[in-house]
Amino acid sequence: MAKYTISLSRKAEKYIDKLPDNIAEPIIKTLVSLSDNPRPHGYIKLRGRGGYRVRAGDYRIIYEIFDTVLVVDVIDIGHRKEIYR
Repeated sequence: MAKYTISLSRKAEKYIDKLPDNIAEPIIKTLVSLSDNPRPHGYIKLRGRGGYRVRAGDYRIIYEIFDTVLVVDVIDIGHRKEIYR
């Protein structure tokens, strides 16, 4: 299976940069794993907005998959209490 390229939005980049390392590490590991499998166990297709979400601890990663060009576009990252607002 071909590897996907991970593309982070500016908003997602800034969010990760602000997090302490112990919280950011599992999120980054999840992002890297999306390049191998953009539809991992536990991913969910979102209703009401485009894209998918995957859990990374108490944080959620919202992303879109473009299979024709092998790109995973990360739209947003946030804590589970804030991400869906």
